[in-house]
Amino acid sequence: MRILDKYIITELLWPFIFGVCAFSSMFIGGGTMYRIAQYISKFGASTAVVAKLFIYSLPGVIVLTFPMSTLLATLLCYGRLSASSELIAMRAAGLSFYRLTAPVLITAFFISTFAVVFNETVVPAATEAYNATISTEIKGNTRPKSQEHMVILEKSKDGIGRLTYARSYDETTAVMRQVTVQEFENNRPVRIETADTAVRYDGGMALTNGAIQDIVSSDSTRTMFFNQQYLPVENKTVKVSEQKRSEEMTIRELKRAAAKLPDGERQKNVYLVELNKRVAIPSACLFFALVGAPLALSSPRTSSSSGLGYSIIIIFLYYIVMTIGTTMGQNGVLPAMLAAWLPNIAALVPGLYLLRRAAT
Repeated sequence: MRILDKYIITELLWPFIFGVCAFSSMFIGGGTMYRIAQYISKFGASTAVVAKLFIYSLPGVIVLTFPMSTLLATLLCYGRLSASSELIAMRAAGLSFYRLTAPVLITAFFISTFAVVFNETVVPAATEAYNATISTEIKGNTRPKSQEHMVILEKSKDGIGRLTYARSYDETTAVMRQVTVQEFENNRPVRIETADTAVRYDGGMALTNGAIQDIVSSDSTRTMFFNQQYLPVENKTVKVSEQKRSEEMTIRELKRAAAKLPDGERQKNVYLVELNKRVAIPSACLFFALVGAPLALSSPRTSSSSGLGYSIIIIFLYYIVMTIGTTMGQNGVLPAMLAAWLPNIAALVPGLYLLRRAAT
């Protein structure tokens, strides 16, 4: 790497860090802190819970600021070089426009790559923890929600006490369908009960039309059938594995969830759009750099205020297109991939035009 490349990248990184901090503060101050204040006033959330919510909300906010921070950093970097006549000296030394933009575009590519990994490994887990904290520690709602594939784990002194699986659960009627209940002793299954339906109560659940299979030994079982059976909940520690929201899933989980649903169903479109946005939004760093570099280089003596103004306008337009594309994709008007990548395509077209014009 040449000295010039290191110099331009250094000039880029500090505005990028500033942009991440500034835009994150705007998001947190405008949305996150307001919601946290509501939890404090309405539910009396403690300081420890509020601190957890704040920490869990940071990854999702930060990853959204990467593209806009890249744009701001590009404009400010070349704006400062232009204001001090360093760009004129570089062009006089025989450096082409494409050579001057190469360090920024390469840096934007690595930022996009990091953002994709960060958005896949950190953000879903943090979002899930954030929503779980609100549900259990603030609202005190430990009852399961309506969902598909519900799992309830009840612990005993020896370890696992009972493991309940339901194909579906309706929160309003408390009815579970296609239920399987495994009971354990010393972490070894001793009884398996299956039922068509089961109704949950605070003290247990009532099963209908099923069978009980007692595991006497490894090669011996005893089966009984029943019309109705009541199972009390004797164990105090209950953990409900609820169905994740789309923003809480990883790319692999989104693919699995979408594969289970028929084509054309809106929820499948939601999963597919979110799946493509996991790559599209972080990749916007590269597209924003493609717009910002020629825009700054074609506007000599660009000041910090004008760079910030350009950033706000471009970001505003980008997120308008993203909102429209997401809505159309979720409703099946556009294919999921096109809907997720529509804002990047919208940024690519003027970016290539500005790049060609600035190079001439």
